[in-house]
Amino acid sequence: MTDNPWWRGATIYQIYPRSFFDSNADGIGDLTGITEKLEYVANLGVDAIWVSPFFESPMKDFGYDISDYRKIDPIFGSMDDFDALIEKAHAFELKLIIDQVLSHTSDQHAWFLESQQSKTNTKADWYVWADALDDGSPPNNWLSIFGGSAWEWNETRGQYYLHNFLKSQPDLNYHCPELRQAILQEVKFWLDKGVDGFRLDAINFCFHDKQLRNNPFKPKNERKNRGFSTENPYAAQYHIYDNNQPEILSFLQELRELFDQYPSIGSVGEINTENVLDSVYEYTSNRRLHLGYSFELLADEGSPEYIRQTVETLENKLDGGMGCWAISNHDVQRVVSRWGKKDGDPQKAKMLSIMLASLRGTICIYQGEELGLCEADICFEEIQDPFGKEFWPEFKGRDGCRTPMPWHGFSANAGFSNAAPWLKVPEAHLKKCVSSQSKDANSVLNTYSAFLKWRKQQLPLIIGDIEFLPSSEHVLAFVRAYEGSRIYCYFNFSDTEQSVSIPLRGLTEIVLSCVNGAYQDGHLVLPPYGIYFYRNS
Repeated sequence: MTDNPWWRGATIYQIYPRSFFDSNADGIGDLTGITEKLEYVANLGVDAIWVSPFFESPMKDFGYDISDYRKIDPIFGSMDDFDALIEKAHAFELKLIIDQVLSHTSDQHAWFLESQQSKTNTKADWYVWADALDDGSPPNNWLSIFGGSAWEWNETRGQYYLHNFLKSQPDLNYHCPELRQAILQEVKFWLDKGVDGFRLDAINFCFHDKQLRNNPFKPKNERKNRGFSTENPYAAQYHIYDNNQPEILSFLQELRELFDQYPSIGSVGEINTENVLDSVYEYTSNRRLHLGYSFELLADEGSPEYIRQTVETLENKLDGGMGCWAISNHDVQRVVSRWGKKDGDPQKAKMLSIMLASLRGTICIYQGEELGLCEADICFEEIQDPFGKEFWPEFKGRDGCRTPMPWHGFSANAGFSNAAPWLKVPEAHLKKCVSSQSKDANSVLNTYSAFLKWRKQQLPLIIGDIEFLPSSEHVLAFVRAYEGSRIYCYFNFSDTEQSVSIPLRGLTEIVLSCVNGAYQDGHLVLPPYGIYFYRNS
């Protein structure tokens, strides 16, 4: 393991800071709150934490609209609080990676405030500006993910600017060399602070087509698979000109050259393109990013066959590289609701989380996943997410997966805050709180934590190869192998008992508290959402 980079095969715990723990009773989680709960995170058995944006921001998109890359937003604390966080994380032997949003800024960023003033100022080309068409309409048909045109008219400058997300999130112009150098300096600032890596948000949006060509339209049967509902007009286009341009690859090499000047840095890019698995390969080959993070397992489809095809396809492309997988995050419905029933079966929650952590790759775990939390229902009057406000009720936004962590079940705020939280804690989450599950040896929390700690000792599960095995429609089966040691993994995705024929000659069962299948007369019998591991002796 000494030659294996820390990020390769690691388990990374994603923290959404405003919903993790509130240390100062203002209803919003903060950096000190994360620091106070690091012992809990370390005890889970994870290797690193990924902290979603905590930088200065007007919070139109809850921190993904940065107004100053080098400042901590006061609602999250101070730079001293960040220094204390990274020091304590390292004391617990946790790596710390931060979420950097490099494709766009807030319209309150000093760069944009200057850029909009004229076509000749020193930052005039730092954002994507374009003249109106002869009839005054936007330059082309590009759309914003959050609704409407991707172009917004700016009266001061007398031009349109590009925004792939909210109109308050103008896109940076990476065709400008000065802008690219400035961004590298912003990244260097945090490297010098001692972070261990970066999750790079929406990294494929950094470059646009310089000719501003129109995107072609999709037939209705293809308007899916990129994490956008079919009701969203964004799904009606092939997005081949507004992002994922070939120039991004040379910039990623520049980023990697910067990372390589520091010891043990890991980087993972969030990639969402028309051919995402191809893009993951391109973005991580030839000394670019270390890992590519895609939405393929964050989709609505979650069958064994879909997971097998997705992982196998990427494995065949990477040629020795490694994927990065997640089944929940701050942008999608929680997995036990997305791939199951609304209330979330605890056994299914165990099975899905352990399945994810058994795949070949680096694993990202979203806070609350270790508790088996279900998606929360948010009424329209309480919704905070601008994405949800735009497309309600067909799409209810992302608030349902962003509700505060339930630390204990004996107060309305579940121990998250002494003040009214920014989003309510659902009643259904109180019975799944940390304090209750900590006392139950068979809880989702304790089962998952025991597995992650055991996983740390199993080289086949961390860096081994993967080969999928024949099984039934409802069972996902594969073997992980490293230097002659082979671990066989079976997962029942159904709510009924499943039987799979397997040879056990010369094999020895792995005894784990989470293993609840049984071998009988040449068959493996898996109860509903059952799990089984065995390996060669």
